[in-house]
Amino acid sequence: MENSYLTCFKGSDSNIPVPLITSSKTKENYDVIVVGSGAGGSMAAYVLAMAGVKVLMLEAGRNYDPIKETAMFQIPADAPLRGAATPDKPFGFFDATVDGGWRVPGEPYTTAPGTEFGWWRARMLGGRTNHWGRIALRMGPYDFKPQARDGLGIDWPINYEDMAPYYDRTEALIGVFGSNEGLENTPNSSPDILQPPPKPRGYELLTKKHCEKLGIPVIPSHLAILTRPLNGRSACFYATDCGRGCSIKANFQSTTVLLPPAIETGNLDIVTDAMVREVTVDEAGKATGVSYIDRETGEDRHFSAKAVVLAASGCESARILLNSKSNLFPNGLANRSGKVGRYLMDTVGAGIGAQIPALENVPPHNEDGASEMHMYMPWWGYKDQAAGKLDFPRGYHIEFGGGRRMPEAGQFNGLEHFTGGSYGRKFKEDARRYYGSFLYFSGRGEMIPNDDCFCEIDPDVKDKWGIPVLRFHWKWSNHETRQAAHMIKSFVQIVEAMGGTALWPEFDGAKAIQPGGKIIHEVGTTCMGAKREKSVLNQYCQAWDVKNLFVTDGGPFPSNADKNPTLTILALAMRSSEYLVDQLKKGNI
Repeated sequence: MENSYLTCFKGSDSNIPVPLITSSKTKENYDVIVVGSGAGGSMAAYVLAMAGVKVLMLEAGRNYDPIKETAMFQIPADAPLRGAATPDKPFGFFDATVDGGWRVPGEPYTTAPGTEFGWWRARMLGGRTNHWGRIALRMGPYDFKPQARDGLGIDWPINYEDMAPYYDRTEALIGVFGSNEGLENTPNSSPDILQPPPKPRGYELLTKKHCEKLGIPVIPSHLAILTRPLNGRSACFYATDCGRGCSIKANFQSTTVLLPPAIETGNLDIVTDAMVREVTVDEAGKATGVSYIDRETGEDRHFSAKAVVLAASGCESARILLNSKSNLFPNGLANRSGKVGRYLMDTVGAGIGAQIPALENVPPHNEDGASEMHMYMPWWGYKDQAAGKLDFPRGYHIEFGGGRRMPEAGQFNGLEHFTGGSYGRKFKEDARRYYGSFLYFSGRGEMIPNDDCFCEIDPDVKDKWGIPVLRFHWKWSNHETRQAAHMIKSFVQIVEAMGGTALWPEFDGAKAIQPGGKIIHEVGTTCMGAKREKSVLNQYCQAWDVKNLFVTDGGPFPSNADKNPTLTILALAMRSSEYLVDQLKKGNI
């Protein structure tokens, strides 16, 4: 499929470095300031720059060059502690995230009494697109109108038909592999959009065989990883995990896919280490620019523009708006509805491990492939829910993996539960016997927004730059805990059908469910809606109260489907940015 963005990109130099622009090299005037360089910010900058709009991107983290910094060929033995996770590197030594994690030095956040919530941040150019799992699932027709279907939650002011063309163009632009299966609320892509999926691994085929008997579909995953070359980017050669980043640009991260061609136009400047504290407005309530702290010098700086796009992540953008107070907006910018920070959501998560005897003593064989699963299980229970047969209203998908992957630190921890505790030659024999026989199953489900989950400004705590920080409130409802309990029951059912043993399953959903923020899919906080008194943004992610202010991260989501949010963030940012271009051309902004 051809579109103008792909045409522009085809002639570009695939090895253009992402430059570090200092504030002294910036222009005096910009059309648009984009805050944040992750999925939503990079797509906004890309669309705007390609259309000839002069854009300044402000990124709170440091410059990052994945071509030079990605550890593509190192193995665990090359890393401290064999690459094991540490408090500073929770996803292991080789994880691409730098200067980030659950805790960022000098940048605290707080939680209300009784709240357990974790906020993952990546202080680097490209944000979380350097780290994410590359799962790229479309939301379906049901997902845009959940309240209309069952009376719960909030409907989007747009529907699937509005988004379908942008999903197609986004998938074609970034490169997504997968298949069209025509399943309920699991939309097909248009012909020739998806790249071919890699072949299933042995344990995936075994799982599929037994799930078919249970009526659970197992289909090719949709991942933003190339199986064929695309626009100067190489196909994946299955070297290392995508979470490390990718120096050959085979997976999607904004630093290799969207920012280089945008920079090549000459229309995009990027300033890193820019900690945004406020969006400024004039006496008429129109956004005039952005104030930020230079993290290198500590200086307070300001840039002006005709429009501002916030894409700093759902929670960070809400923080900026809540801290942008003035006589016109005493409760925070674009917050006349009182909804900024409200309806914070994360993905429902629960999981188990399993040991499958059929996978013991399997001869060594090639399990090369993408770093994530080649197959997954989309939700299969829509009809049962509609018939009232389930005690929770929304669904989940299942991600699973295991097999004979590269051994990691602690690979055989817990093996004594199966061997009784063996030593010497017997231990080596047991390790060979059981290696590859362990699988994991993880559910990723929809959360319904509620009034107990939100973020606000902590009145007493500031970060090292003097900017007030967020305080989080969080509470799962019975909808989510019952869903988590169903996940565990489904996993155990699958494992037992395979003749295996589920390892220490927790059937109490309130205990099985992961804490808020743990899945790193937080959305909401600046929700779009059809009515200004009940939402922050309109259908184009444009603030009701400030017409030249847009938000293009996960904040606009009024619901959080069981589909991982990144693909929708990208597609929605493309749609909103094209609207912004149109409004700039018409002189409406």
